[in-house]
Amino acid sequence: MRIFTLIIGAMILLGSCGKENKSVSVNPYASYFYTYDSVPKIYLFRDVAHGLDEQYHRIYGVKDSQGEHIIVEIYAADGRIIEAMNYNVDSLDVMDHMVVNRNQEKTKAELFKNKAIPMNEKNEAYFASRFQGFMDSTLILKEVRRKVHGAETTCSVLDDEIQAIRMDDKIRLTNFNPFTKKEVVVEGDAINFFAKGYGLVEWYTPNKKVHYRLEKIMDQQEWLKIITR
Repeated sequence: MRIFTLIIGAMILLGSCGKENKSVSVNPYASYFYTYDSVPKIYLFRDVAHGLDEQYHRIYGVKDSQGEHIIVEIYAADGRIIEAMNYNVDSLDVMDHMVVNRNQEKTKAELFKNKAIPMNEKNEAYFASRFQGFMDSTLILKEVRRKVHGAETTCSVLDDEIQAIRMDDKIRLTNFNPFTKKEVVVEGDAINFFAKGYGLVEWYTPNKKVHYRLEKIMDQQEWLKIITR
């Protein structure tokens, strides 16, 4: 269950930063997504249900022959990277998904469905990715079905009330052993808030046993001091 909690926190899994943003996204919710900036920003999230649990999201933009991308790297409280997502700025689709395996090696997941943000209130974004499991010879299929929940709202972001949109996830994790053909399925829900100019700022399970909220935004130097001390 702890692994499932980490994946929920990490998957979600998760705008523009003014002068550097040259692309115009076709996704109508782009203003609620992370800002594009080549200088990394680190979001410190705290689990308000368990005050000592922290998570870092390192967010930065890159540009290559395929256009502009926003990279979101997810780190545990001790500085270990858990996974990373590469989003295309034009559509907010996922281009690549990286997951750290049981041997603490970075591995590229196999993408089956790459939609991360819906295109309208009626549309469902479907993300599906398969990667190495946490036990020998197992594979995990992660599926996230995301919908916009109602009209624009507001949420508290670093002591300010910011316009936001709520998105609800239905999550399904299938742990499969290709040799024994046995599989274990875990399902759950997550409620996410994306704020204008910030991106993901809060998420929780319906019972709020897991409840992460943005506590601080740091630069690279400040973050490195924290995780290396």
